[in-house]
Parts: sequence; structure tokens; C-alpha cells
Amino acid sequence: MNAPIINDDAVVLGLLVAIVGGIFYTRSLGGRWTTFYTFVPALLLCYLIPSLMNSFGLISSQESNLWPVAKDYFLPLCLVLMTLSIDLKAILGLGPKALVMFFTAVIGIILGGPVAIFLVSLFSPETVGGDGMNAAWRGFSTLAGSWIGGGANQTAMLEVYGYNPDRYAAMVAIDIVVANLWMVFLLYGAGNPEPIDRWLRADTSAIERLKDKMARYAAESERPGSLIDFMLIAAVGLGAVGASHLVAGLAASGFGQIGVLSETILTNEFFWIVVMATTIGLTLSFTRVRELEGAGASKIGTVFIFMLVAIIGTRMDVFQIADAPLLFLVGIVWMLFHVCLLFVVAKLVRAPFFFVAVGSKASVGGAASAPVVAAAFHPALAPVGVLLAVLGYALGTYGAILCAELMRLVAPAG
Repeated sequence: MNAPIINDDAVVLGLLVAIVGGIFYTRSLGGRWTTFYTFVPALLLCYLIPSLMNSFGLISSQESNLWPVAKDYFLPLCLVLMTLSIDLKAILGLGPKALVMFFTAVIGIILGGPVAIFLVSLFSPETVGGDGMNAAWRGFSTLAGSWIGGGANQTAMLEVYGYNPDRYAAMVAIDIVVANLWMVFLLYGAGNPEPIDRWLRADTSAIERLKDKMARYAAESERPGSLIDFMLIAAVGLGAVGASHLVAGLAASGFGQIGVLSETILTNEFFWIVVMATTIGLTLSFTRVRELEGAGASKIGTVFIFMLVAIIGTRMDVFQIADAPLLFLVGIVWMLFHVCLLFVVAKLVRAPFFFVAVGSKASVGGAASAPVVAAAFHPALAPVGVLLAVLGYALGTYGAILCAELMRLVAPAG
């Protein structure tokens, strides 16, 4: 692999932020730019431009430490600042359709794996065959772990089924590329969900009520931010990030000492960081700290959301598909089954596209992507993505094992 043109993380971060800033500046100019952004959402550009930079070798996510920084610091900061003013009762009032679509997404991944392997085996059995530790279904079990839960579940499946580590890189590539291609469509749809909602004949009233309620609260409490306000926002946000890491380290270590829990998601620090950041934000929403929303707490959180989107974009390299096209075909067929099932169920229960998008990314993308997609619809909706993603972590290992056993049944021998 050739070295990237830019390999200094400080330069890459500066370039990414400049790109995001340029996108927002041009969107504010009006005129022809308004027409352009009507068809190409700003959030989608913040994601696609960095991905093209990575694909064409200008930068390289493999030689960068930006993703760990974004995941461990930017994400929990976003969660705190975007939930401290939320109305938890209104979120719960969104109704059961959010859970229906989430479980549909999980079922779509569990069944999509064996369906994809069976279909590809009809014309290329060697692609999805193999013996022993080289059996393809063992490798795809790690994909099931990632797409139902997250990275910790993916690693657990690698250990449980003993897939050949030398071939594991291809599965990681399929995970990143296919999941991120699907995210492109979700972000585009989030920029203009009304046509999809009309096709689904969806009832979006609960979502609109939540958005209107948050907008009214922001308008009523908005005031010019002072230096004290911004210092308090920084103190609350970064203080909560520090507290989340502290508790996460203690919790993961503590559960790791309990034999029956040592191999579960409860020993994963990132899981606890997400849980604690969300819990702190929701707890603060019942206190006077909620008033910081008037000074722009969620707006600052949104800034970091867009930075997170840009860094996520750097992880996709579409040219990796050429390295193992038939393996990628399995992943694409798998994802298409997942997506089709989501839309069929959404059509039947008249669920809004928001629930389709967030239900999918809560399993396929986890806590790093679900709040990003939810916030693309409205910042007030970010906690919905987080809460569903946490549920995905809990189900990840069990769902992945069931999927792996089904793939074992349909995979060709040898």
C-alpha cells in the first residue's frame, strides 16, 4: 500500500474541519448553492469528501489516530451536549415503532447472512466454502457480530469461531465499506425524508411534536452566550467525558473479574463510555444545567457531530471492493436483504423513515453512527439512536451466534 500524501494527523484534522466549514459557508450563500444543497445534503458532503480523500490516497485512515480520538472524545462530548436539554418523556412518547424497526434490523442481519451465502454458493461455492479455520462462514460470523452489536461483538466472534486471522482483514474491509455505502443513502435520505415518508404512508406526528417542542424550548431560552456560559458548557461537556472514561474503566475492569461475565459486552470500555455519557446528559436534563441550551450547548454538540461525520468518512475506501469482489458481493447481498426487510416492515406498520434509518444504524453502525444519523434528522433525536445502539450491543453476541450457525448450515463444504 502506498503512503498517503498527507500523514500528519494535525494537518488532516485541520483539512477536515476546513472542508466542513467550507460546506456550511457555501450553504449559507443562497442562490445556486441553495439549489445544489437541496439535492445534495450538507451532511452527506461532509461524509463523502473525506471518503474520497481516503480512497484516492490523499489521506489514510489506517495510518491515522483520528478515529480513536473521535470515538472516545468527540462522540461522548456530543452525547452530553445534545442530551442535556432533551425531554426524556417526549422520547419515550415516540411509541413502539422505534423498537419494531430496530428488531427488524437485527432479524434482517441474522437472516441476511445465510441468505447471502446460499445465493452466492449457487454460482461461486468456493467463495463461501472452505474448511476448518478458513471456512468463510466463520469469517462472516465476525461481520454478524459487528452489524448486530459492534466492534466488541465482532472480536468476540473471531475468538468464538476461530477464523484464520490472516484472512480477517478482508472481513474488516467488507464491514467498513458495505456499512458505509449504506450510510451514504441514509444521510441522503435524512436530508429530505418527506418523499420516503409519503411512500411509506408514515405517521410522523410524534417525531414532529418532539422536534417542535425542542425548537420552542430553544427559542424561549435562547440568549447571547457569555464567556461564563461557554466555560460552563466546556466544563460540563469535557467533565462528563472524563467521568465517563473513569467509570468505564472501573466498570469494564470490575465485570472482567466476574467469570461468567468476562466475555460479555459488559467488559468493553467503549460500551460504558457511551452509556455513561448518555446517562449524565439525561440526568442533567432534569437540573438547571439544562439552561445551558439557551447559550448554544446543542449547537456546539452539533459542531462536533459534523467533525465526527468527517472522520467516519475517512474510514471508507471504495476501491477495496476490487480486492475481493465476490466476498464483497456476499456483504452487499446481505445488506440488501437487511434493507429490503426494513422497508417491507416499515410499509406494513407505517413507520417513518427516521425509524428505518436509526433502527438500521443502531445495529449496523452502533453508538458511533446511530446518533449521527438521528441528529441528521434533528439534533433533538440523537438520544434515540444512542438508546437503540446500546440495546444492539446487548444483543450482538447472541444474534451473531445464531446467524453464524445458520450460515454454517447453508455453507458448501470444502
